[in-house]
Amino acid sequence: MGDKREISRRTFLNYALMGTGGFLAAGMITPMIRFAVDPLLQGHAGGDKVAVGSPDEFSAVPKRVEFKVHTKDGWYESESTLTAWVTKNDKGEILALSPICKHLGCTVDWGTGPGQPNEYFCPCHMGRYSINGEHILGTPPTASLDEYETEVKEGKLYLGKVKANPRPGVNG
Repeated sequence: MGDKREISRRTFLNYALMGTGGFLAAGMITPMIRFAVDPLLQGHAGGDKVAVGSPDEFSAVPKRVEFKVHTKDGWYESESTLTAWVTKNDKGEILALSPICKHLGCTVDWGTGPGQPNEYFCPCHMGRYSINGEHILGTPPTASLDEYETEVKEGKLYLGKVKANPRPGVNG
């Protein structure tokens, strides 16, 4: 019977308050952690390519196409309208270029440059690109236009994510 330790009232209250505080803190922090980690636990749905038309619609002359993509950024979901310049060469290879200038992010257009009817032109700072998206050396852009991943499936052209254009600059 003899080894019973007595806990003082102060020690008991200290333990009780620490236990209650720990329980309350865990109750508040758990939802916050779940909220922060939940997007990482969500599976990514496939099918991130969008149909923009038939490959027969495109030729050696760039054609501007607009398409909508569903964007999910954490908990915010939206539908964005994107644009691409699509061309098809003599071999039937399709190239889809992003219209975003690599200098300062303005929008490029085809054939609107003064004296350069067969180039992409950025009116903001006179940037120029060749038909394959290569930046013209001596103009403000320092990189070529980005390109979209392309896939032809079941008679439709699908555009995917934007990737960097590997082509170097060319003399204009």
